[in-house]
Amino acid sequence: MEREVQMRHMFEELTGYESRDIKLKMDGYPASPMQIVQAHMLREETVYMRDYILDERGNVKELCFHRVTNK
Repeated sequence: MEREVQMRHMFEELTGYESRDIKLKMDGYPASPMQIVQAHMLREETVYMRDYILDERGNVKELCFHRVTNK
């Protein structure tokens, strides 16, 4: 149940970014909030790192999720 709550919060957070015209990407490709949340749910063992891309004023203009692997 706790995981569902976390995923719901994540979806709401990402939807908020999207509504402010902040681009969302996952592994270099455009992604919707639902695609990102589903990837997190389906790949429980995979870790994603967030990368906040800022504009010249320091505002977030893009949020990228990069899959982190152990090599």
